[in-house]
Amino acid sequence: MSLITTLARLEAVSTGRAQPAATVRHRHLSDHPLVLVPLTTAGEAGAPLGALVGTDRDAPQLLVVPQPRDRDLRFAFLSELADIVLPYVDGYAESVEAAERNETDPETGKRVKVEVELCADAPQLIVPSRAGVDFLRLLGRSMRFRRTAEQDPETPYPAPPRVPLLGRWLTHFGERARMPGSSLLPAMTDLLARHWSTGQSTLEDQHLGALLAWIDPPEGRSGAEAALEAELARDEQGQLRHPPAGPATDPAFDNKLLAPAFERYDRARTALHAAEDGLEADDRLGALTAAEEEIRGLVLSRTRPTWDAVWHGIDLLRALPEGAHVEERWTRDRWSFTGHRDRVTAGEPPQPRRDDAVTAANKLASREREQARLEAQEALDDPLVMAGRRLAGEAFAGEVTDVVMTYSEGKRPSPRPLVTVRTEDRPHLGERAKVYRSLGGKPQSAEFVGYEDSAEGSPEGGALIVLKILDKMGRGKEPEAGSVPEKGDRVCFTLFEHEQRGGAKLPEPEDTPWTHGGPPGEAVQETADPVTPEDVL
Repeated sequence: MSLITTLARLEAVSTGRAQPAATVRHRHLSDHPLVLVPLTTAGEAGAPLGALVGTDRDAPQLLVVPQPRDRDLRFAFLSELADIVLPYVDGYAESVEAAERNETDPETGKRVKVEVELCADAPQLIVPSRAGVDFLRLLGRSMRFRRTAEQDPETPYPAPPRVPLLGRWLTHFGERARMPGSSLLPAMTDLLARHWSTGQSTLEDQHLGALLAWIDPPEGRSGAEAALEAELARDEQGQLRHPPAGPATDPAFDNKLLAPAFERYDRARTALHAAEDGLEADDRLGALTAAEEEIRGLVLSRTRPTWDAVWHGIDLLRALPEGAHVEERWTRDRWSFTGHRDRVTAGEPPQPRRDDAVTAANKLASREREQARLEAQEALDDPLVMAGRRLAGEAFAGEVTDVVMTYSEGKRPSPRPLVTVRTEDRPHLGERAKVYRSLGGKPQSAEFVGYEDSAEGSPEGGALIVLKILDKMGRGKEPEAGSVPEKGDRVCFTLFEHEQRGGAKLPEPEDTPWTHGGPPGEAVQETADPVTPEDVL
């Protein structure tokens, strides 16, 4: 946690209201996101209990599993979820635009530009908390290897037709959510916590109701009071007034309301199967319908408050202007979405359960690279974030006090102007350290030369830092206009690079040693999860 974040949290405690941690929105927010509020069965992380899903805040669709231990009812729930999510995803797969991408020529081995299709936009699924992202990833893993009756007529317990495809898409969204800066599957708690600092811990920020209570507390109440009520307040029946839908449920809700409702549903279904005539069956069918509606009402009571809270968070985020680099990161999300669409269309198999050594190393390197890029871009987009980097000694800002034109040595001298910057920051500059500033959206590098001794005792105060500009000045003997700071300009230099370099080239998977998955052999076909006694009610 940076010093400025700590100060913001202390200020939130003092004022009773969350303090801004950013002046711009650092994540993409779709005009038509699909909000998904999942609910799971206690003790069974992969067993869905229900969900509230949709793109219309006033008309969410409620999906319920009246008996989560019943495989058929779970499959019916997943089929209904697929009927909602997949059309939403497919709606973004049709509109494309031409784009260029670097690919390796198989004949020459050189990198060449080729024109390909890029989806003009991409879908965005929003869940309440980070636990919801983990649940969708787990749900995708449980579905993508299932076999349908069309794929394998002899498979036991065949899945509905579109369930495996939904599993592949949820797996892709879940994996993409691990990429820093991605917005395909964000958690609302993470989005809000990135832009506001509260007076509670980061763990408590994962409670959406408490987080919103700090950001937008009720009139006349402090954020701490409102957050405490959102976490602990219960009604006369002992139920939480603000259920978090985490997606786990509250034990009091499970024991006092949900478990008895399941028992009534089970008894009604058993009685219906034992009915001897049509009249008796009609009466018992009515009892079964009533029991199912009771469970639906219970699930709705747990998910609707969270549904409204997610949309409240969306309204708060939309009030912030979008950061300059957000569109660039969303373009990378569009490339990711387009690539997975092409793999599904080409009939490629589902994602494997475990990545090979090379794929895993590439994923790790990509996430590390994207994390560094995200931190740099957020600082460049947001003065408040840059202030934190300046306090940490990773950047400095000040006024240019002098510019002296010098040239490099050699047959063709190049301009190397010396720029003196007066700053009150304390950057951690070493000998000949590289620093960078943004010039027209591109990084311009400079070299630290030293400090001017005359800075001590000067009436203006601060330190005088001498820098040698190295690039982005054109090819001529004289620098291009605007490429060199002028006396009196305000400048900001960073000690971190603005663009991240690619890592070392890794071998092909078949060239790895036996300790990492080689030597090459026959590919292992992924099979469906085995049927267990718990799968059948």
